[in-house]
Amino acid sequence: MPRGDKSAYTDKQKRQAEHIEESYEKRGVSEKEAERRAWATVNKESGGGKKSGSGRGQPVDTSPSKKGGRLGGAASASRTAAERSASAKKAAATRKRNAEAASKQKP
Repeated sequence: MPRGDKSAYTDKQKRQAEHIEESYEKRGVSEKEAERRAWATVNKESGGGKKSGSGRGQPVDTSPSKKGGRLGGAASASRTAAERSASAKKAAATRKRNAEAASKQKP
């Protein structure tokens, strides 16, 4: 089996990698790097491919995904209270504006 072959992975693992990859791309990570990180996360959680008996029966470790979620809040924590407040006010105004636009479209 050549390096990078994904045939040993289950459909669920492939879906997980795809979702993780999309999340990284939304945050501005390049496609190639996002794919690399996604598969690294799946491998870390499940111990690699699960088809044909390779490491079956081992528990799934979700700590890598939790770590990513915790690290995601670091940017917000480094902003001042005034910056966070301004951002919240802007978001509230946008939600209000969108709600008004949606209510006007309904007959």
